Amino acid sequence: MAADSDTLDLDLARPPASGLVTVPSGPDDPRGNLHLRRNHTRQIAEMRESRLLSPTELTERRIISPDMADREVANAFREIRRKVMQFSGPGNFITMVTSVTSGGGASLVALNLAAAFAFDESKTAMIIDCNLENPQLANLLGMKPDNGLTNYLEDDSLDVADIIYPTGIPRLRLIPAGRRCEYSGEYFSSMRMEQLIVSLKQRYPDRYLILDAPPIGESVDANMLSDLADCALIVAPYGKVTEQQISAAAFSIGKDKLAGVVFNQEPRVRV
Repeated sequence: MAADSDTLDLDLARPPASGLVTVPSGPDDPRGNLHLRRNHTRQIAEMRESRLLSPTELTERRIISPDMADREVANAFREIRRKVMQFSGPGNFITMVTSVTSGGGASLVALNLAAAFAFDESKTAMIIDCNLENPQLANLLGMKPDNGLTNYLEDDSLDVADIIYPTGIPRLRLIPAGRRCEYSGEYFSSMRMEQLIVSLKQRYPDRYLILDAPPIGESVDANMLSDLADCALIVAPYGKVTEQQISAAAFSIGKDKLAGVVFNQEPRVRV
């Protein structure tokens, strides 16, 4: 399931202890919070997919599923999910996934991390394609959406519901990139973008947001997006980047938000 091979081995580097942060879990009134969670639990149960991706389609698209044959890959993403949740503390949160360099497989890692969050029937996940110059998520899911993030940010008449799409994966929704553009910084620094991210996080207490960002070493967009996120993961393609490049990427994000480094495309040793 790797970006350029039949398998995907992942390892999440341990973040420094000083990088731990806590995200508020919700309203101070426990009764109001409990009522909100009960409503959301019912809404999760009522979520429907127009069409579910079959196990064969998931395998072809290199997307994990709870009952996939290669349990090692699914378990690797479960472990990444667990460590990100441990890093971020209680409550839902926003995770940015970026790579050290282009071609590192960050979009596939981001998509599978979102799918891992959606394994839990009491949670939902939403992934937003923020790689506006080179969007990948709609293609990975075999989708051709009409509108996306840039359309919403440009057109005040669009509602957020107009850019949220079912993915064929239970409890996982996608906001695609929308119209491709070369100059994306103005979008991510806009008040409309900030309001969108905040509202998506706050509306449902059990929804986890994943931002698929462009490479941190090649675009300032990733730094802007990290300001909107609660934590970040760096994807490092095994054997294709140096330790210095990884260190520079980590420094750019900062220890307070860096949840770890995912080493992607690491070859397996078979006996």
